[in-house]
Amino acid sequence: MTETKTETKVAINSSEEQAAVEQFAMDYFPEVAPYVKIPSISAQGKGINETVAWIKDKFASIGATRVEAWSDQGGNPVVFAEFEGASDSTIMFYNHYDVQPTEPIEEWRTEPFEPTFEEDGTIRARGIGDDKGELMSRITAMQYMYDHGGYPCHIKFVVEGEEEIGSIHFNDYVQAHQADMACDVCVWEGGSINEQGHFTITGGVKGCVAFDMSVQTADVDMHSSMAAYVDNAAWRMVQALNSIRTADGHIKVDGYYDNIDPISQSARDAIAKMDFDADGIRERTGMRTPFTTDDPKTASVTAPTITINGIEAGYNGSGVKTVIPRYAKAKIDCRIVPGQDAATVYKMIRHQLDKNGFEDVEMHFNLAEEAFRSDIDSPFFKEAERVAEAVYGEGEVRVIPNSAGSGPEAQMDAVIHAPIVAVGCGYFGSGAHAPNESMRVRDYQRGTYFMVRFMRGVANFGQQA
Repeated sequence: MTETKTETKVAINSSEEQAAVEQFAMDYFPEVAPYVKIPSISAQGKGINETVAWIKDKFASIGATRVEAWSDQGGNPVVFAEFEGASDSTIMFYNHYDVQPTEPIEEWRTEPFEPTFEEDGTIRARGIGDDKGELMSRITAMQYMYDHGGYPCHIKFVVEGEEEIGSIHFNDYVQAHQADMACDVCVWEGGSINEQGHFTITGGVKGCVAFDMSVQTADVDMHSSMAAYVDNAAWRMVQALNSIRTADGHIKVDGYYDNIDPISQSARDAIAKMDFDADGIRERTGMRTPFTTDDPKTASVTAPTITINGIEAGYNGSGVKTVIPRYAKAKIDCRIVPGQDAATVYKMIRHQLDKNGFEDVEMHFNLAEEAFRSDIDSPFFKEAERVAEAVYGEGEVRVIPNSAGSGPEAQMDAVIHAPIVAVGCGYFGSGAHAPNESMRVRDYQRGTYFMVRFMRGVANFGQQA
C-alpha cells in the first residue's frame, strides 16, 4: 500500500464525517479550481497540454504509484493514474478533460473560465458541469481519504481529451491498453440530481450513428417555372427521408428492429420508477406537437430513432427567389439500443434507400458509437444504490438502465467486462455546453461524500492487502 498521511479518523458512516467531508470539499476547492480555469477546448485545440500537465501533477501529489500521459494512438493524450489501496478490489474512474467552446461569448454573465460562486448556490464556469467538476469532486474525495488513513481499495483513473469531439481515438487507446484498464467496476464521467430532486444512477447509453445525406439533380439551379417537368433536389431529399421513417417515429428500414436485446425485468421495474415530467418538458421547450409515442418514458430508454438534425437546400434568404434547387443535404443521427450494431444500421439504411429508388441519394459517414447497458443487478451496481440511499435518503434514488444519449461505454465494456455505473454531482439545470454552465455547491459537497462512501463499499468486495 502506498505511504499515506495519517490523521485521527472521523467515525466512518457518521453524520459527523459527512459534515467533515462536505466542509473539506469547500476548503479544498481552491486546490482544484485551477483545473477549470484552463480552456481545454478540443474542438479548437486549446489548452490541451496545460491540462494534461495539471492532471498529472495533481494525481502525483495525492500518492499515485503510476501516472502517465498516453499519446501512442494519436489525438489528444489520455491521462492514466493508478493508486494502491488496502483492498484488492479495483475501481476505475472514467472522465474527460476537454470542454465545449464558449460561444456565444456575449451570453455569459461571468468569465467562462473563472469559476464564480453565485448567490443562487451555484458555481459557474465552462466545463464545471461537463465534466471538470466531476473530476474535481473525485480528486477531492481522494485527497480526503489520502489525509485520513489512505485508500480503501485499488483505484485507477482514465481521463481522455476528445469526448466533446466524439472520442475519436478513445477506442484505440482502450484496445492498446487493455491490461491497464482491468477493474471490478468502472464509474463513468458523471451523473446528476434530476428535476424532481432524485439522485440518478445510470447503467448505460444508447449508441449513435451520425451521417450526412446529399442529392444533386442538376448542374445549376433552375427557374421554378420549369417545375412542371424538372425534378427538385429539395423534394427528392424530403421524399427519401419520408421513405425511411413515418410521421409517428416508426422506422421503415428493413431489419431495423431485429436483434434488439430484450430488456430485463429489473430494467422494466427501474423504468417504471423513473421520473418523467411530460408537462415540464412541454413547458420548458414550448412543444407545439404531441409526443410521438404514448409511453415516452420507456421510449427514452428502449426505442431506437432516426433524427433529421438539419436540412440545407436552395435559397433561404429574405425576399423571393423562385428557383428549383439543384442540391440538397441533410444531417442525420440514429440513436440505437443494445443488440443493434452501428455499422449494420448504417448499411441497412443505405440498402433501404436503394430499395426505395433513391440510389442517387448519397450517404457520408460521420460517427458511430455502440449502445451499452450494464447489469443493474450486479453487486457493484447494487452497492452504488445502497450508498446513494444512505447519502441522499431512502426513496430519493432513481436507476436509469441507460440514458437516451451516447458515449464510449461500449468500447470500455469490450475490454473490462465489468459493470459501468454513471454517478456524479451534476444537476438537471447545469446547462452543459451552453453559456453560464453551472454546478450546485450542495450537489458538489454531497457528491464528494458519496464517492468516499462508494469507494469504501467497493473495498468490501475484495481481499485486504
